[in-house]
Amino acid sequence: MLLATHLGHLHSTLEQLAAEFRAIADRHGGEPDVRHTCELLATRLDGQVAKLAPVAERYGGQDGPEPDLLRDLQELYALAALADITWTVVGQAAQGLRDRDLIDVVSTCEQDTARQLAWLKTRIKQSAPQALIAARG
Repeated sequence: MLLATHLGHLHSTLEQLAAEFRAIADRHGGEPDVRHTCELLATRLDGQVAKLAPVAERYGGQDGPEPDLLRDLQELYALAALADITWTVVGQAAQGLRDRDLIDVVSTCEQDTARQLAWLKTRIKQSAPQALIAARG
């Protein structure tokens, strides 16, 4: 997955995220803050797509073998981020229930997840230049 492939992936991800924000805004129109914020964020994502397009064109036409490590690390990061926010949600419920045992579990596990995210981000930063630039040949 060379830079062009990543730029294409980013482009489609931004478009999908904007569409999801709009869908959430429509489904939860009765919540004014949700509707307004989701619409605003979708509009900002549209702007990111527009800014990305001319830059992505400079790197078009490149295709080659996918560096498996970088993509695998990105997928792990996405899963760890989902786990992180889910720990937050469960932690809020534990506090509402005043469940000290669950609060302790959440606290410990949130710290572990934070370490996982930090390591993954560092490793992705280390892998990206080699995988995306050096592979240009």
